Amino acid sequence: MVFDANYLNRLRERDPDTEQHFVTHFSTVIWYRLRRRLRSKELMADVCQETFLRVVRFIRSGGQLDRPESLGAYVLSVSNNVTLEFLRGDARHPLLQDADSDIMDRRLDIESGMVTEERKKAVALVLSQLPDKDRQILTMVFLEEADRTDVCRTFHVEHEYLRVLLHRAKQKFRTAMNGASMKATNFFTFLSF
Repeated sequence: MVFDANYLNRLRERDPDTEQHFVTHFSTVIWYRLRRRLRSKELMADVCQETFLRVVRFIRSGGQLDRPESLGAYVLSVSNNVTLEFLRGDARHPLLQDADSDIMDRRLDIESGMVTEERKKAVALVLSQLPDKDRQILTMVFLEEADRTDVCRTFHVEHEYLRVLLHRAKQKFRTAMNGASMKATNFFTFLSF
């Protein structure tokens, strides 16, 4: 297909074949350009989708290109601007990507919730059987995610010795878990060990 005024009119009128050609053609071009600039396929897909959204919105809102044959250059310039916006946003808010990975699945999963509650109860039971110091260390480090410096200050120990205390507490936890005839590895996954 040729990029001309008729092509733009067909895009404006939502012609399915023209829309399909537009997306197929420019997806390849945009992905080829983005593969060296962006680190993840998800981000590349987001840039591509946002580019198409902006270009189609411009065309459907009555926007005109001075030269319809320059549609390709226009799409690539929009893609470049979107990429820069995404990169700037990523630089300003580097933790947003990590937060996105923690978005909860909103679907109802009763069995998973029950397993999680059972794990929490089992971990709480095993922790209650540990000596007070071991329970406090494991709770502060893994459940409360306290800063290790604060944990050292609380127990009046150096960082190197905290590693020893933590190792011993984890060993006692494993032993107690095995004594309760449960798989410790599942619970260490739960505790983020």
